[in-house]
Amino acid sequence: MRLPFDGAISAYFHDDAPDAVRNLIASGDDPILSPLYPHAEEIEKKRYEAELDALQIELVKMQTWAIETGARIAVVFEGRDAAGKGGTISRFRENLNPRSAHVVALPKPNEDERTQWYFQRYIKHLPAGGNITFFDRSWYNRGVVEQVFGFCTADERARFFAQVTPFEKMLVEDGIQLFKIWLTVGRAEQLRRFLDREKDPLKHWKLSMIDVKGLARWDDYSAAIGETLDRTHTDAAPWTVILTDDKRRARLNAIRSVLSKIDYTNKDTAALGDIDTAIVGTPQLWHARGHD
Repeated sequence: MRLPFDGAISAYFHDDAPDAVRNLIASGDDPILSPLYPHAEEIEKKRYEAELDALQIELVKMQTWAIETGARIAVVFEGRDAAGKGGTISRFRENLNPRSAHVVALPKPNEDERTQWYFQRYIKHLPAGGNITFFDRSWYNRGVVEQVFGFCTADERARFFAQVTPFEKMLVEDGIQLFKIWLTVGRAEQLRRFLDREKDPLKHWKLSMIDVKGLARWDDYSAAIGETLDRTHTDAAPWTVILTDDKRRARLNAIRSVLSKIDYTNKDTAALGDIDTAIVGTPQLWHARGHD
């Protein structure tokens, strides 16, 4: 079987990955690689499935309420590649009515879009009344990916930071319930997930040349992420940071973090459970992680 990008991810693992990262991956099948992750083991599967079922019932209640009241809900998912954005969005949406629960994952801008106001192509995807929109990456591409790869100028990025917080404040003041979730994963776990994708033909589509090139730019990503989180964490539109080394815990707590802030009809707080504050927090949690 031919590996995507001629095995560039495996080559990075063998030839260029930091020794500490390579040793963690090579040490065995430990489900939690990061020494900074606050749980030694993954959440048990049966417990995860039971809690997820209860949370998805709450999501259906929330959607019914949104349709009946005309609420508009937008959830922005950001994070490093392989941090779990797609899988988390899938667990949010799998039992919702797809007619009013939409996923937006925009490709790179075309020639016309590159001449538009930066936020323009996202505006048409904002939720109408009764709708929930999940952004699988968002306008924050300019804060991080475009900075790391030189896809924008310094002036364009400065203008983004000057405009993004007023833009989000306007959305919230207009009645959109906006949630911003940053998923963060350890360096060894990210590389392990990439290696798994490289070996699995059913997951090859998840890989891109940006992923490959990004492996060597961990520190550049860290600098851009830290700056972006600090400059765009506001009272009107705060960030929720979630550690995702255990995907199951991350998914449960992402759902809880959204539902806990929405006053929908017949809300069952016992079914929601408690948010795990060891893996969920503000940008300070991201900084405390140490970018392992």
